[in-house]
Amino acid sequence: MTPKRSPTEIGRFNGRHMTMILIVFFGIIMAVNFTMARLAVTGFSGTVVDNSYVASQNFNSWLNAADAQEKLGWTVQVKRRVDGRLQVEVSDRSGPLSAAKLSAVAVHPLGQKQSVSIDFEPSTQGDFLSSRPLPLGRWQLALTITKAGQSAHILKDLR
Repeated sequence: MTPKRSPTEIGRFNGRHMTMILIVFFGIIMAVNFTMARLAVTGFSGTVVDNSYVASQNFNSWLNAADAQEKLGWTVQVKRRVDGRLQVEVSDRSGPLSAAKLSAVAVHPLGQKQSVSIDFEPSTQGDFLSSRPLPLGRWQLALTITKAGQSAHILKDLR
């Protein structure tokens, strides 16, 4: 039989209360830490380039190519249509580039989905339509535009 407790003992803070507070506190801390660690490991791989030395050797040529591309003055607008196909408008300072050739690779930014190659066909409105729909989600579109021996490589984010 348990001894009867007095009214002053009922509301007292004791060792059992402190133990429960510590268990709950550290349990929450551990749950948050494990969740954040899992998200960090399964998210971005951390690899930007495979070999940083080789990338540094190509850096100046990348800058020169970017300057030449900027001098072309080509602008690109990408829209996702209701049917999932991509509509791309390419223009320069004088207007739409309807005679250009366009191709793209859609890459998932975190590498969770397989990359998708996309071909484009010119439409009657002077823009380009993808030959097939792109699955929903967040994608980075690496466009290659070629016209009269000149080419441009443009990255666009799709959400």
